[in-house]
Amino acid sequence: MFKPVKSRNPLLRLNPPQVLAVGFLIMILAGSGLLYLPAASSSGESMPYLDAVFMAASATCVTGLSVLNPGVDLTTFGQLVIIGLVQIGGLGFMTVATLIALVFRRRITFRERLILQETLSQHSTEGIIRLIRKVMLYALVIETVGALMLFIRFAFEMPLGRAAYFGAFHSISIFNNAGFDLFGAIEGRAGSLIHYVDDPFVNLIAMPMILLGGIGFIVIADLLDFPQKRKLSLHSKVVLFMTGLLVVVGAVVIFIFEFTNPATLKSLDASGKIFASLFQSITSRSAGMMTLDVAGMRQATQFFMVIMMFIGAAPGSAGGGIKVTTFAILIGAVLAMIRGKQDIVFFRYRIGSDRVYKAITFSLLSFLLIVVAAMILSATENFSFLGILFETTSAYATAGISMGLTSQLTPFGQFMIIMLMFVGRLGPITLAFTLTPRMDNEPFRYPEGKVTIG
Repeated sequence: MFKPVKSRNPLLRLNPPQVLAVGFLIMILAGSGLLYLPAASSSGESMPYLDAVFMAASATCVTGLSVLNPGVDLTTFGQLVIIGLVQIGGLGFMTVATLIALVFRRRITFRERLILQETLSQHSTEGIIRLIRKVMLYALVIETVGALMLFIRFAFEMPLGRAAYFGAFHSISIFNNAGFDLFGAIEGRAGSLIHYVDDPFVNLIAMPMILLGGIGFIVIADLLDFPQKRKLSLHSKVVLFMTGLLVVVGAVVIFIFEFTNPATLKSLDASGKIFASLFQSITSRSAGMMTLDVAGMRQATQFFMVIMMFIGAAPGSAGGGIKVTTFAILIGAVLAMIRGKQDIVFFRYRIGSDRVYKAITFSLLSFLLIVVAAMILSATENFSFLGILFETTSAYATAGISMGLTSQLTPFGQFMIIMLMFVGRLGPITLAFTLTPRMDNEPFRYPEGKVTIG
């Protein structure tokens, strides 16, 4: 599918998936080098290098899992490194590089367009540069509006300078579905947005930003063009329908399971319960920000959140998981089989068999990676199996939600989680293309055989 370009320069012989893998790896190494500097640590001494790699990988892969407390253990320089990696990792380093090239009026080659196509999960290179311009504009506008709104709210409880810094940091983190926060630096405060569990202002700012970051720029562009075109693409329809369905179902399930739990919803009033249930439903698929203590939730809720994290966000977004479109195809295949139908049909469009095969392959590979990683970590880490499964799924799906295992990981455990975040951000199929770039057509086909199912 992806044929390497012949060149004397080895870097130019890399196919698009390989360029993405190498690019993310370089970003992680560069970020870890900056975080390893004494200037990045509040102690004035270099942090352990593995911790620096972990934090850089988590930020670049927009995950949010932390072995350190960013608000306490990192200086302003270290925090800026983290949020810078989040911004570049969320948008995609090729998107940022293309913007710089456009600013300097450099021509974008066809090969670079192929890499951008892979970065943004597009089917073709047509209009890719136009989409890049839109991506950067939308991100800038959404993050600026979010930063201003959060600044207004934070200004009521902290100095203006700090409120502005907190507003900008958390706006970028929330929109890119990263999950990093600085609230651990405030005495008496829990991490993430737990202090704002029933605050309507913060909830009504954060939830739309998470959703916008999770549906992807393709859908955002489609929605903004809707008044002129008066139609949405099939991709946008599927993403919006599945996102809405998962938000509602997730909120209802969390509300029911946690309603009488004194550690989560029981002490809140009616509006607080609704806000908390909605927020957890929205954030659990990739964002990482929480308004409830995950460790205090019932096991049924924690396992349900594992499923939500596995499903993830939309293609072409900052979110991870197998993606809502993949999940939709899997559900469509089940329904088609039950109804005795040959084709999967969404909104009067038939889904090609190649998409179905890809969805099944991606889901099965993702499932196997998580299960194998959880089995290995259960032998090396002193934690409950559900907690380990939760953490491995969170890392692979770049969700960034933790039950407390991350801060207790052994060096081997940290390495495993780093690899899961890296593979999860790239996707196992992209990684497979990276390792085996040539996929030649078979010269012949075997006769069809019959295997009993069920």
